Amino acid sequence: MKGSTTMSRTYCLEVTGDFACFTRPEMKVERVSYDVITPSAARAVFESILWKPAIRWRVVRIEVLKPIRWISLRRNEVASTVSARNVQVAMNAGKGHLGLYIEDDRQQRAGLLLRDVAYRLHAQFDMVNDAGDNNNATKFHEMFVRRAEKGQCINQPYLGCREFACDFRLVADVNASAAPIAETRDLGWMLYDLDFTSPANPQPQFFRALLSGGVIDLEHVEVRG
Repeated sequence: MKGSTTMSRTYCLEVTGDFACFTRPEMKVERVSYDVITPSAARAVFESILWKPAIRWRVVRIEVLKPIRWISLRRNEVASTVSARNVQVAMNAGKGHLGLYIEDDRQQRAGLLLRDVAYRLHAQFDMVNDAGDNNNATKFHEMFVRRAEKGQCINQPYLGCREFACDFRLVADVNASAAPIAETRDLGWMLYDLDFTSPANPQPQFFRALLSGGVIDLEHVEVRG
């Protein structure tokens, strides 16, 4: 990773949830999920437990623990977002109308979601080069393990959409846990993450997702912008 030092210790979380939606960006109107959790969504789970400017999480392996199942739902969503320009005007003026009234701006959208999901996520964190003298890998290792063992988090982790909260637990012995599903297939191109080299214009990155024996190995995938 550019501007960082890679650490070799790998952490494993098992996450479960009733529903999940890792939305395909090519679907413009209806929400259609990828078949499995994306690396960026998996990274967000680790960041919900420990996020610090001095580290960057990197997911190296995803294991699918339950068969891929689908459910079609219609949900109410707010059609609009608050304009950034209106916010800036209100900040400069010291007043302004920034509210959205759900009753006046509601729309129904169909969604093809995942149901009854369970994953085992493996990740490492990298120390950024300008982390500072007061920050070190041992410090963040102890913080993450302590929080994960107690079920503590900065914000509730979720599976794609914030309304799909998930449970998590730290896995100490992977060999003593349930085996991944016995399924092998090509999942096609999948969102890997966003490149924030230009913070004002983040660019999506994609990779060819191959599910082999219920496992997606991310160590040596080719990422394309």
